[in-house]
Amino acid sequence: MKKNALSLMLLLMLSLATMAQELVSPNGNLKLSFQLSDGTPTYKLIYKGKEVVKTSKLGLELKEGASLLNGFTVKETKFNEVNENWSPVWGEVKTINNHYKELLVVLDQKAENRFIQIRFRLYDDGLGFRYEFPQQDNLNYFIIKEERTQFAMNGDHKAFWLPGDYDTQEYSTVTSNLSEIRAKMKEAVTPNASQQPFSPTGVQTSLMMKSKDGLYINIHEAALVDYACMHLNLDDKNMIFESWLTPDAKGDKGYLQTPCKSPWRTVMVSDDAREILASKLILNLNDPCKYTDVSWIKPVKYVGVWWEMITGKSTWAYNNLNSVKLGELDYSKTTPNGKHAANTAHVKEYIDFAAQHGLDAVLVEGWNVGWEDWFGKSKDYVFDFVTPYPDFNVKELHDYAASKGVRLIMHHETSGAVRNYERHIDTAYKFMVANGYNAVKSGYVGNILPAGENHYNQYMVNHYLYAITKAAEYKIMVNAHEAVRPTGLCRTYPNLIGNEAARGTEYEAFGGSNPDHTTILPFTRLMGGPMDYTPGIFETRISNVNPENKSFVRSTLTRQLALYVTMYSPLQMAADLIENYNKHLDAFQFIKDVAVDWDDSKYLEAEPGDYITVARKAKGTNNWFVGCTSDENGHTSNLTFNFLDPNKKYIATVYADGKDAHYEKNPQSYTLTKGVVTSKTKLTLKAAPGGGYAISIIEAKDTASLKGLKPVK
Repeated sequence: MKKNALSLMLLLMLSLATMAQELVSPNGNLKLSFQLSDGTPTYKLIYKGKEVVKTSKLGLELKEGASLLNGFTVKETKFNEVNENWSPVWGEVKTINNHYKELLVVLDQKAENRFIQIRFRLYDDGLGFRYEFPQQDNLNYFIIKEERTQFAMNGDHKAFWLPGDYDTQEYSTVTSNLSEIRAKMKEAVTPNASQQPFSPTGVQTSLMMKSKDGLYINIHEAALVDYACMHLNLDDKNMIFESWLTPDAKGDKGYLQTPCKSPWRTVMVSDDAREILASKLILNLNDPCKYTDVSWIKPVKYVGVWWEMITGKSTWAYNNLNSVKLGELDYSKTTPNGKHAANTAHVKEYIDFAAQHGLDAVLVEGWNVGWEDWFGKSKDYVFDFVTPYPDFNVKELHDYAASKGVRLIMHHETSGAVRNYERHIDTAYKFMVANGYNAVKSGYVGNILPAGENHYNQYMVNHYLYAITKAAEYKIMVNAHEAVRPTGLCRTYPNLIGNEAARGTEYEAFGGSNPDHTTILPFTRLMGGPMDYTPGIFETRISNVNPENKSFVRSTLTRQLALYVTMYSPLQMAADLIENYNKHLDAFQFIKDVAVDWDDSKYLEAEPGDYITVARKAKGTNNWFVGCTSDENGHTSNLTFNFLDPNKKYIATVYADGKDAHYEKNPQSYTLTKGVVTSKTKLTLKAAPGGGYAISIIEAKDTASLKGLKPVK
């Protein structure tokens, strides 16, 4: 009898250890199921009764010893629910709700006398989960050979993807079914200053997909700290993605010491594309702000000495020397090339323009010595970040900018020489503080030094965060280019005010981006944080800037205005030359007026690859701004303004594509209409092929301000 009772108890314990653990989202639409399958942890995700992620394996393969893949039993499970609000330092909305249900699974690997934890958080708009490694006797130091997290798709989805690459995200997005990735990969991998594709079916996150039955699915990661960036490798026979970490110079993919944890792996899902864009899941999965004083962190609208170098009109370098060794060359004795843009007189012109139009700052690139032979040389000591060219007077420009109420933005191009930057970084930041700079644009063009390291491996992920936290010691904001794509760390470190990490406007001068580019980026790259996209190009024919450059910007002028709303960022550049703005001051008025920080955001229309329409409420006001960006087919919007206060009237200025506007044939055709709108206003607007529209909606303070204005129709 006792023997039977003992057998029954053991059977019950085994059943409890292997049975599925379920978690349901707060609104009940999402359901997570976790289960051990022959000792291997698995999960699946269901949305409104539809499988989003089929049963998928979890675990890590280690370089030495037994891996963390199987042989597990469930030691303990814990359930929890959190519902709280928090306010970002800057953002798309004033307050963010963080409401999730949580399942913590403790897994015992008895044969190795060790254990790990997997923590799941289920939100109304998606799932986040991560691996946790508590400190213990038999799991202290370990090296990751590969993380084996799977995402098994329930079909051959339409996908918006970039080639998997250890060093760049600066590719055009490819739109295809998952089964077509292999066939399209070779064409998708276009040249870049530093690149390393790894697989014929490897893609990058954030990966956006749409199922045939209308589900929008996004896979990404959150809180990437002290860990290698995750890509996805597709088994295109079974439609299963598996995580693929970025290796170091030796091929290892991570060095961990307990206690530690992985970044969150995220899956967002909805049957409404607008909910994907509005999701704050990735921000919510990051830690709260680390800084006590954030008063020095301010959103910025700026102009800069940049586009003329990108287009080839001017140069970063002061002269045309082929070889330069810092400290061994007296630049004052060299012959200027006559095309150096970062000179005192020219920068003053930009400072005057910024002051005249109420812009916050001026970025200057090419101000410091060393640009003559910086590119592609694998050269460790390229820049010292403090020595200006002879024609750039640091003190004079600081004093001049300060007298005009304008700040200067520093530029640090590391050329991938990370050790050199770290050895100079304190001196460089002190130089910035001494000369009135409170923001820096950093760059990592070219192959990383030490040789063999990649832009997205653990070594570099740690470097980027080091640069950000070190900058905070000096109250400096950072806009990092060519760095790892963001994963919501701007919540924790809000002086990370901008990132590039994607194909930005500069590529319009290098051959162009597809017209649908800006209808996709908010669904992919911007999922983890804002992008310094550098919009606002009015002269879209590059040959009118530099006759030798035949590229053109695949956009109408009014879509360039719309991007200040659709491409969210607290750091926005008016990127064109000031002479091009002076030709269209009526349209430039929108760039002057549009906010860079917001109390509320409404995604009015959205379909990845086709169109996005967004309305945002400016911080601390009742003023709204609307933007629409469209692909090569154009788009017709039927807008309602029910997001406005029903008790108020507003003055709307509509910047729209002209009837004959076209991104290639007639990009500068636009119309301006001014009138009155209310919460009951309905308006039909057409975006031209590669076009869009922008609307400023300013609260009418009194009836006198409405005099002579008619309702907008």
